[in-house]
Amino acid sequence: MSRRLLDKLPKMMENPEFAAAWEETREEFSIAREIIRTRVAAGMSQKELAEKIGTTQSVIARLESGEHMPSVSTLKRVAEATHSKLRIELVPEDVNSHAAI
Repeated sequence: MSRRLLDKLPKMMENPEFAAAWEETREEFSIAREIIRTRVAAGMSQKELAEKIGTTQSVIARLESGEHMPSVSTLKRVAEATHSKLRIELVPEDVNSHAAI
């Protein structure tokens, strides 16, 4: 996410429609940010990552834009290519609701 957008985000979140849309897409953008972070940490370009996982640079660009939700198998290939470990968590919305489990 660009610095300019981050600077404007607090004001934009005051709009209830924007805030609702932002919340709806939070997971998609979170995954996209992790793909970008992992790729950059591995010192790879989009093209290099694409070649390692058997796809095209444009597919990586779409994944990193949050435009498309990757499959678990794609995430596994990204993890392997970047020497990372894939971890998926389901976290209770209310921590106390699952305390007895």
